[in-house]
Amino acid sequence: MSDLIPIAFKNVNQVWAYILTETLKRLGLTCAIICPGSRSTPLAIAFAEQVPEIEAISILDERSAAFFALGQAQATGRPVVLVCTSGTAGANFYSAVIEASYSRVPLLILTTDRPPELRDCHSGQTVDQLRLYGNYPNWQTELALPSADMGMLAYLRQIVIHSWERAQTPTKGPVHLNIPFRDPLAPLPDGTDLSYLQSQFQPEDFFAGITNTTPFPTPVRLRSRQADSHSATLTASLLPIPQEWKKCDRGIIIAGVAQPQQPEEYCRAIGHLSQTLQWPVLAEGLSPVRNYAELNPYLISTYDLILRNQQLGKQLAPEMVIQVGEMPTSKELRNWIDATQPRRWVIDNSDQNLDPLHGRTTHLRISVEDIKVEERNLSFSSDYGKKWCDAETQVRLVVDQTMEKIDEIIESKAAWLISEILPPGTPLFIGNSMPVRDVEYFWKPNNLGVRSHFNRGANGIDGTLSTALGMAHRQQSSVMLTGDLALLHDTNGFLIRNKFVGHLTIVLINNNGGGIFEMLPIAKFDPPFEEFFGTPQDINFSQLCATYNVQHELITSWQQLQQRLNPLPAKGIRVLELQTNRKLDAKWRQENLIKFAADIEI
Repeated sequence: MSDLIPIAFKNVNQVWAYILTETLKRLGLTCAIICPGSRSTPLAIAFAEQVPEIEAISILDERSAAFFALGQAQATGRPVVLVCTSGTAGANFYSAVIEASYSRVPLLILTTDRPPELRDCHSGQTVDQLRLYGNYPNWQTELALPSADMGMLAYLRQIVIHSWERAQTPTKGPVHLNIPFRDPLAPLPDGTDLSYLQSQFQPEDFFAGITNTTPFPTPVRLRSRQADSHSATLTASLLPIPQEWKKCDRGIIIAGVAQPQQPEEYCRAIGHLSQTLQWPVLAEGLSPVRNYAELNPYLISTYDLILRNQQLGKQLAPEMVIQVGEMPTSKELRNWIDATQPRRWVIDNSDQNLDPLHGRTTHLRISVEDIKVEERNLSFSSDYGKKWCDAETQVRLVVDQTMEKIDEIIESKAAWLISEILPPGTPLFIGNSMPVRDVEYFWKPNNLGVRSHFNRGANGIDGTLSTALGMAHRQQSSVMLTGDLALLHDTNGFLIRNKFVGHLTIVLINNNGGGIFEMLPIAKFDPPFEEFFGTPQDINFSQLCATYNVQHELITSWQQLQQRLNPLPAKGIRVLELQTNRKLDAKWRQENLIKFAADIEI
């Protein structure tokens, strides 16, 4: 057997773990995150044997590990494996599993477990791990106990193949396998006679049906117009543009929250649809559309500011809306859509409900690239489209002139400046709370091809640093924009620094607390606001970074920030800290957001 398989097996657990990891390798797995523990020993050894084909990364903290895996899967679009021991270890994956589910990120979670005879009897490190993550996984099951029987090894192979596919189709997301192991966990003899496998087990034959391919969703299939009337053959085809869209001259396209694997093709498809219909594109800051501006000549980036002018909002009320992907973050936009009640279509190839407004909405379960575009117009023929573009031109000019004049370090300018200066193609992780909103308000359209990443599925601050490190691992030098509380919530992510390959610059907005709460009505009530909502932590980030051996620099001018962000270093982790005043930042937004479009006429 040792001539056929990389290691001479001493027990059945080793055989089981080998079949599992070898199957995953042949399917195309390239990264496994291993959290230390005893019950997971067989898997840890098996993944270590698969290096370098599978990169095996040991990460101490399970929550941090899960978000690192999430970031890596976001960046690559392929499943990443997570391994942990039994007990509460797997519970620490939960928040990342929820985010993966809502954000449609493929994860394959392998929680190891005690065998059935050691459950429900107060055996140590044993909890009920069946359906541990509720309904969030795409699919979940518990594996049978390890067996060296050829039929059972074939069962294991096929379950692993099915798990790989279910993490990616019909919608990407997490899959959970609970895997029980009996002792011995180390590669020690367990009394099983494995010699007969020497003659029965032929690896190339056993694994022959496995191909290194990523499943893709089934394309939209429509009856061909040219098909013979006697034929029932269905052929792959693009969806023709509905006539009711073509007849409408008061329509808009909303390019919502999205992180597609092929952003340029995605943006081009939206641009072609926009030019065919002559409808403007309201592009969320977290849509790649703002970073491929030349592909979308009718791009509207200041819609949140425009709609704060109620008169403009009334003039620009649409009859029809096409929403591509998730609804944007903007509360102004949501309220405007809710108030005007246009006929709406949501274009997204998932099976999920993407309309939190419960409007007159039809879900088209396709990708925007699946829509057949026709002739494209390079100038608006409708007054409605011209009004949107006029408003965008005027408000964008006011925003840019205002930002250029700001010398003091304030929170809102960071997103605007970053949108202009990052090296082309930079992966950028945008933290939740205020950073994601400042990106929506101020991110300037550009042609830099910045690849934005974020955890907007559940909208939480869990795992911000770890996700960004996972995103940046083995990628182009990357940047993260975050607030202080989100970073502090995940400082264990810094423990990954010695395993991290590449570079991440963290632009830290330190306003000593939760800036987003300053924008809410509760801010007027203190006490209890400062203690329970503002929650200042009074952390010296220079000392914190020194503890983790991470580079730190205090940024005192916008010119200094610009110099540090372009060019970016090739390796390591560093924190660029901008210290701002939380109260003044909130006051600035409250006074200025309403002003940008106040005097605009269209």
